[in-house]
Amino acid sequence: MNTKHIGVFSILLASIMWAIEPIFVKLSYENSDFVQTSSIRAIFAALTAVLYLIITKKMDFRVSKKEFSKLIYIAVIGVLFADFIYLYALTKIPVVNAVVIAHMQPIFIILIGYLILKQDKLTIYDYLGIFFMLISGLLVTSKTIENLFLLRFCSYGDLLVLTATIAWATAAIVMRKYLREMHAGLITFYRFLISAVFFIFYLILNNNIGISNIYQMVVGIIVGVGTIFYYEGLKRIKAAQVGGLELSTPFFAAILGFFILGEKITIMQITGILLLFFGIYYLSKRE
Repeated sequence: MNTKHIGVFSILLASIMWAIEPIFVKLSYENSDFVQTSSIRAIFAALTAVLYLIITKKMDFRVSKKEFSKLIYIAVIGVLFADFIYLYALTKIPVVNAVVIAHMQPIFIILIGYLILKQDKLTIYDYLGIFFMLISGLLVTSKTIENLFLLRFCSYGDLLVLTATIAWATAAIVMRKYLREMHAGLITFYRFLISAVFFIFYLILNNNIGISNIYQMVVGIIVGVGTIFYYEGLKRIKAAQVGGLELSTPFFAAILGFFILGEKITIMQITGILLLFFGIYYLSKRE
């Protein structure tokens, strides 16, 4: 496979992880809150990154001061802020809504990345792919034609996820511009280790340290694997293409949400999910 195909494949694997994650997050909420789940998630994601570093024989944790400042930004904005409010939003809205909005990063990556990543020139295929994916997101979040015409597609929980999405987009831009040569496992390790320190400190202060259920650990492993694949893909293809390909997540999330959590899917949502395949096709085409 060429570099672009490897990048596309990595992002699709990450998308599967993103689809599985909220399922286990909701299962973990049965006897824990989103703060504790966020904490255990960060710890096990960091441990997963260490395992990847061992497997790939890259056990050098040294980074420069300049790189570390960028890693702190990714950890604070990408995990302490964005991941945290995303996990809170999952207590308010269905999985399908959350993952569609969460992975509508292309428009924000294009607006931000065009000014910063001058080398990321978009082709007609990129624009077509992103167009199909944005239409897909609109159909999935509005659910019915009536809601679409009445512009009922943004609840409080939806807005929280949208805020997290913008924050994730800035973190993706920072990684691609300043940390592109850094090992994906190392970025993932510091991203979750730095945030885990803050979470652990908070849990100790509130006497809530501990693991409530196995789902919290599974969530951490899943998000760790997904983040590693995400960064491996981000190194190989355009940031906007990465954001667009992530929108394959709702397809997997809708199926899992239906069979595991019993969340209903409307015909319009199914139509929206099908449009994702057109988007993926155009984004993965050669220039």
